[in-house]
Amino acid sequence: MLFRSLAAAAALLAIAMPAAAQEVDLRAQVAAFVQPSNEARTQVVVDQLRAAGFEPMVETFVGGNRQTGEMEGRNVVVTIGDGPREILLTAHYDAVKLRDGTMSHGVVDNAASVVGVIEAAKILRGKDLNHRVRVILLDQEELGLIGARKWIEAHGLANVAAVVNSDVAGYGDTMMYGQNNGDQSAFVTRAVQELCAERAMQCVGYPVYPPSDDRAFSAAGAPVVSLGFQDEVGAHQMWLAFNGGEANGLAEGFVPQVFQLIHSADDTMERIDPATVKTAGEVYAALVERLDGQLSR
Repeated sequence: MLFRSLAAAAALLAIAMPAAAQEVDLRAQVAAFVQPSNEARTQVVVDQLRAAGFEPMVETFVGGNRQTGEMEGRNVVVTIGDGPREILLTAHYDAVKLRDGTMSHGVVDNAASVVGVIEAAKILRGKDLNHRVRVILLDQEELGLIGARKWIEAHGLANVAAVVNSDVAGYGDTMMYGQNNGDQSAFVTRAVQELCAERAMQCVGYPVYPPSDDRAFSAAGAPVVSLGFQDEVGAHQMWLAFNGGEANGLAEGFVPQVFQLIHSADDTMERIDPATVKTAGEVYAALVERLDGQLSR
């Protein structure tokens, strides 16, 4: 009877607790994105944000590219706090269609990042910030950064103080960050480096970093950084592949593991480490909070 009473009390407590305060199975959150279409992935984003206690807005746009033809896209947006200027926290949720016509599971690229960003949003909701934080979960990145470009066209960047983007953050303890988003982004890069030092994190900066939605924002003049996670060896191999030149020491024809994984049938849940997703959420929130403080001085 005692155990039944305790179980009942625990169940009532869980119901009474705010959604953000309850423990979330991050692995299950990522797995939920394994869907037969990007339209279905949109609904997963909306459902997870609502479960976390947010009221997401779905902003539709006309997208697509030369290969797909015109097609509707959907960016999912949540706003936290208020202020005259805003910091954007972004990640794309769409996955690629494979050559056989099926959808990639798209969990490393990029459902894990989306779940990490939602975790960051839950942390930031409880902070006293000077900037409005706008979380934008973007569609059609895989078709050419279309969701990001359409958001910029619709809203402009006049009030955007900084952008933090996440792409490929499903495993490993080494955070990668791009350094190739223009002089306007130097202060964001410094904030990343300070955070890495304070947390004694494994971090690798890339003078040349693979493109993600950050490129749409930097091309429009916004200060931005793109972040990802990988194992330490893989992160350094990728650095050498992109930045080591002809004498990079890698075997001829070597392809870093992460590029064998993404956009393939191997981008599956076996690769996902929930500890990385949790760390990503904590680090993204800490970076936004740091930028908020520095930009308010």
